[in-house]
Amino acid sequence: MGYLNNTIVTVDAILTTTGRQLLAQNDGTFRITQFALADDEIDYTLYNPNNPSGSAYYGQAIENMPLLEAFAETTQTMKYKLVTLPRGTARLPILSVPPSINLKQGASQAISPQTLNYLGANTVEPSGYTFTISDVRLMSTFEGVGVNTPAVTALNVANSTTTLGTTVSQTVVGTVLNLRATTVNTLFQTYNQLQATLTIVGRDSGARQTIPVTVTKTA
Repeated sequence: MGYLNNTIVTVDAILTTTGRQLLAQNDGTFRITQFALADDEIDYTLYNPNNPSGSAYYGQAIENMPLLEAFAETTQTMKYKLVTLPRGTARLPILSVPPSINLKQGASQAISPQTLNYLGANTVEPSGYTFTISDVRLMSTFEGVGVNTPAVTALNVANSTTTLGTTVSQTVVGTVLNLRATTVNTLFQTYNQLQATLTIVGRDSGARQTIPVTVTKTA
């Protein structure tokens, strides 16, 4: 990570890990069709409407903040994406998801998020949701379904992960997430439960929710 000189306009573009994987396939699936903006670096508490120099300087402290250099870890960048909502929107979209996920070894569950207050209704987003689990070892199945565009299919294939006992996150896309807890006893060692987190983000609304995941060892 580094800081960019904010005295000039700078565009610092790099590929994420997933982007590099798609590019390396060299089969035509790597096509940039969308982009997103985020304000992760902005501390809005620095906005000062009492600045004695006048309204032109209310945001001076924000404008003088250093910009972070782009980095490739998808789960650690662009957490707070900017979204365009219809004029007159009185409520920000939020996700309706279970408050937590609790599974016994080998048990299955389907997660079907719904976005509230989006486009004047409660709906499932057309572009689906991204699902990121912090430790995919806890799952023998971690699959996003319901969005069948070539780009999403390629993304889900590129994000399929095999781990040899090493903690690793995984991200898939869909309108529904299918989970099945691991049946590997050795993963638990001396513990009866394993924990992870699941982060769900609406691809159209930008609404975001992180919930705890617990897998309990069976006798």
